Amino acid sequence: MGQLVSNFGDRLNQMALVALVYQSHPGNEVALAKLISFTIIPVFIVGPIAGVWVDRLNRKNVMIISDVLRGALVLMVPAFIMMRQILPIYLIIFVTFSISRFFIPSKMAVIPDLVAKDKLLIANTLQDTTHMIGNVVGLLVAGFIVNIRYVGAIGGFYIDSATFFVSAVLIAMIALKDNRAGENAKDSLLVTAQALGGSIKRSFMDEMKEGLKLLAKYSDMRFVVYAFSLLLSGMGAISCVIIVFIQRAFGTSTRHLGFLGTYLVCGLFLGTVLYGKLCQGIDKRKAINVSFAFTGVLIAVFSIAVNGYPNIFLAGFITGLLGIAISPIMIAINTLTHETIPEDARGRIFSSLEGVIHLAFLVFMFVAAYAAEFVGRFWILFTVGAIFALCGIAGTLSGPKPERST
Repeated sequence: MGQLVSNFGDRLNQMALVALVYQSHPGNEVALAKLISFTIIPVFIVGPIAGVWVDRLNRKNVMIISDVLRGALVLMVPAFIMMRQILPIYLIIFVTFSISRFFIPSKMAVIPDLVAKDKLLIANTLQDTTHMIGNVVGLLVAGFIVNIRYVGAIGGFYIDSATFFVSAVLIAMIALKDNRAGENAKDSLLVTAQALGGSIKRSFMDEMKEGLKLLAKYSDMRFVVYAFSLLLSGMGAISCVIIVFIQRAFGTSTRHLGFLGTYLVCGLFLGTVLYGKLCQGIDKRKAINVSFAFTGVLIAVFSIAVNGYPNIFLAGFITGLLGIAISPIMIAINTLTHETIPEDARGRIFSSLEGVIHLAFLVFMFVAAYAAEFVGRFWILFTVGAIFALCGIAGTLSGPKPERST
């Protein structure tokens, strides 16, 4: 329930930020890339510290505190919009996503504490399902709300702030047995100080090396890094380009983005349910490769359709199919990770994994944003689709069987 509410608010936040950039820099991928970079850089600066903290503290408490702090920060954004001060908004975004570096590993690391190992696939399916429902509702409403004259970006941020507080209340209701932080607040503070002190003494490169060693130790984790890096590289390359591509094709800032986003998340939801119910016996590596192949084909088809015949309903249908195709990738990757890594290293491994994949996202996002002015948005989208398809087909035909580490 907390995730449903939080994802609804996140989509409003996303549309409000897109509208903010559209008003000041219409049709500019680089401006979008700069804004998005403020949401990604915390992965590298805060991620190593967050991973150590998450492995030593009560993960439920970390999530609650993170939600409260993020809600308070987002509540400040409308005031700076009214004062036409953009720099403070960027700083708030940076700090908010820095706090998210503590929330996300905690959420992922806590799932195996709630269910038995043989129920992890179902648990991750449920986690992804509720994630998709929140996104569907958020995208369906957000694109229209942000376009309403008396709501706009300011109203979107107010609603997003409220969702963080509601999420914190709902997470507080989780019954979780977790004693790693001690029995009282004093113990928690001591453990926190030790964790942060030890993290600060070590450099970012030391943390990344340790994380990479843990990731390389297991065969399945090496495959997870490859699959995640491929996915995030492609998503980074199209993240800003596709927003401007859709804005130019349909002539609106967020309304058609919200419409297509709703189709995408509906497809993700349907694909998640189908995969969870029908495909539990399928090898996860094979499922990931097949999904990449179909995802690549559909991205290429979408770019051709919107470029040559910009019909919103045809584009929506293709986007829905794309959601169905891509959904097994995330579920299978998360389940492989949960099945492979030891309990006492989950926080560090999830943080290190996020550092690797977000670096790929950040690099390819800026490369594609600058390249769009020279090679065209259509060709960037089509090329990403072709690469996904080729990698998926090659992996399906020649991929090695998984080797479980003991």
